[in-house]
Formats: sequence, C-alpha cells, structure tokens
Amino acid sequence: MRAEIIAVGTELLLGQIANTNAQYLSQKLAEIGIGVYFHTVVGDNTERLLQTIRHAASRSDLIIFTGGLGPTQDDLTKETVAAHIGVGLETNQPAMATIEAFFTQRNMVMTENNRKQALVIEGSHVFANDFGMAPGMGISHAGSTFVLLPGPPSELYPMVERYVMPYLTQLLPDKQVFHSRVLRFYGIGESALEAQLLDLIEKQENPTIAPYAKEFEVTLRITARAATIEEAEALILPVEQEIRGRLGQYIYATGESSLHEVWVEELKRRQETVACAESCTGGSLASLITMVPGSSAVYNGGIVCYTNEVKHRFLDVPEEVLQTDGAVSEKTALILAENVREKFGTTYGLSVTGVAGPDPSEGKPVGLVYIGIAAEGLLTVVKELRLAGKRHAIVKRAAKYALFYALQMQKER
Repeated sequence: MRAEIIAVGTELLLGQIANTNAQYLSQKLAEIGIGVYFHTVVGDNTERLLQTIRHAASRSDLIIFTGGLGPTQDDLTKETVAAHIGVGLETNQPAMATIEAFFTQRNMVMTENNRKQALVIEGSHVFANDFGMAPGMGISHAGSTFVLLPGPPSELYPMVERYVMPYLTQLLPDKQVFHSRVLRFYGIGESALEAQLLDLIEKQENPTIAPYAKEFEVTLRITARAATIEEAEALILPVEQEIRGRLGQYIYATGESSLHEVWVEELKRRQETVACAESCTGGSLASLITMVPGSSAVYNGGIVCYTNEVKHRFLDVPEEVLQTDGAVSEKTALILAENVREKFGTTYGLSVTGVAGPDPSEGKPVGLVYIGIAAEGLLTVVKELRLAGKRHAIVKRAAKYALFYALQMQKER
C-alpha cells in the first residue's frame, strides 16, 4: 500500500506552524507496514487542492489529509475531496450533538458556521473527535482510500490512535500483525550507530530496522510482521540480541520513555534522591528532571553555580582549585558533585561545568565539559566530554550526558 500525506493550510506554507502531523503519521503508518511515499503541503485554495488530490489519487493507494475541517470559509478539505469523488456532504448527528453540547455547557451562543464542522462526506466512515468538534472520516473511491483528519495535534493524535489505526489495519490485504520494539540510545550519534549496524540494515526484510535521531538521542525501531504478536516477538528477539551485543553500552531503555523519564522513574523505584550543581547548563539538568510528573519525590534541589564566587561560597570549591585547575576542570566537577550531594542529603550529586561558547574560557576550548557523579557508597566519577555544536546544543547534550552517566552508575549500586 502506497501512502501519501497532504497537509492543508496556508499557515504551513508561510512557516507560521510546523508540519509535525506528517512526521507523526509517517511513524504510525510505518508501524503497520504502510510506506509513505510523498508529503505534500497545499494552501487554502480550492483549485490547487483539487489538482493536488487528482495527482495524489493517480499515484497513491492511501491519501491522508490533515487540516481544513474547521468552521471557516478557508476550511475546504472535505468539500474538495467530496467534489473529486462526486458525492455531497451530510450532517453527522453525533458530531452535531457534540458541537451543540459544547456551546450549551459553556453558556455560549453557537454561530451558524459551526454547523459546518458536523458535515461529513456522504457514505464515509466517521471517526469521532473526542477532543474537538470536527470529526474525521475515511472513504474509498476508484482504488484510493481518502482519510480526512483535523489539523490540531491534540485532536489528531488521539483520533489516529483510537479509530484510524484499526480502520487502516482492516484495509491491509493480509491482515498481519505489525509489532515493534524500540531501543533508545545515548552517547552515540545516528551515523555512528548506523555504521555499526550497516550489515543488519542492508539485509533487513522482516523484521525491519529504522534508526532516527531526536533531541540529541538516537532511537532504533525494530518492526516485524507476523500472524501473531508472539510470532513477531520471536522474529525481533535475535535481531535485538545482536544489536545489544554490539551497542549495549549505549542503550538506556526500551519503549517510548525519554532519558530523564527513565532516570526519574528508576530513582522513584529505588527510593533514591538527587541534587544538582550546574554551571554551564544553567539549570537545564534540573529542568529535565522536574518536567517529569512526580519528580518532587526524588529531586531535593540544586544550585546554579554560574560564577566562581558561587562555586566557592555555596559549594565550598577552594579558591586555590579555581585559580590553578580552573572552574572548568575535573577537580572542580568532582568537588561540586560531592558537596551538592552532602549539602542536600541525597543519594546522588550531579555536577556539570564546561565551556558552552561561543568563546573559549580559561584558555579552554568551546565544548569542553566535565560531569561529576557522586553516589552514596561509591567513588565519585568525573567524565570529560568534547562536544561539538552551538551553545544551545552543547548545553542540552551536556545535561543529557549527566543523566546518562548517572543512570549507568545507578546500575552499579
């Protein structure tokens, strides 16, 4: 099945919003073995949209539209798709009831144009919108299946998960199960990871191996198709074992959890705590930790020790060390980690000190970073990093490296 995704909206062409829906949909379709061959963006213009639909129908089996289902005059998607198919629109009564209830519950007057959102293509399969007003729909015509989805991700994502994926699975000719295992890596780049696994990637058939980078991490998705989930798991297992044998030191988790989520959940499970002393990261490490719900159970606090004075006054780094070794040094990172752990009474103390740029500091190059990890009952470890990139990238990568190294140490306790 050849799929194409068409995003409708002039705001996308103007760069006012990013087309994250296409990325999400491509990933979801890959999970069930549907390949996406084209991404298209078209503005709110009936003639150009109609031309786009005709072209897509000539080359794709599945065409998914995002956006253009709202109440305003420039919301043209369902009207234009209906015109292409040669049918009309009809009111979907459950959707109409939802829209009316929305305004009634808020004691608001519903304008007439909102009724437009309850219109669907005649004869289509309707997808309920549990988080908005305009329903989605799917309909097949002349060898192509058209799926229309709302634009807001908060509406589109749950609609896809609950209703669209089962609908699409029923369209697949072999009715096979597609099952995936996700491995999450840190400390290795996408190109280096691919080079280590190139022979497996080149000969892949079933299961398939797909690496991709996101937010300075690398994720590897292994997907197998089989008659049952158990059979798919059996196909995935030897491939996963081979990958772990080659790159296991970089794997920090399986599944969809991010590095900071994994770290916080493991701290909670072990009933352990952490405190941070941050120089070049300026609080980014603490921000990653505290964005996880329930992190208050494990994060006692921290100090952004951006200046030498703060390092000395609040974290007891001797002036002699700051003058001889420097703020950006192995010794300073070690003292910061140990002292922040002691002062906050935590299981772990993490420190980050380095040169984020854009200019060198203390005669040391941009990208030089030291991470200290002090743990109760273990010798303090300091890691030296040489990070490339702009200031923002160095800061974010340094903060995540601190979490990665802390997670590694945690496994030793």
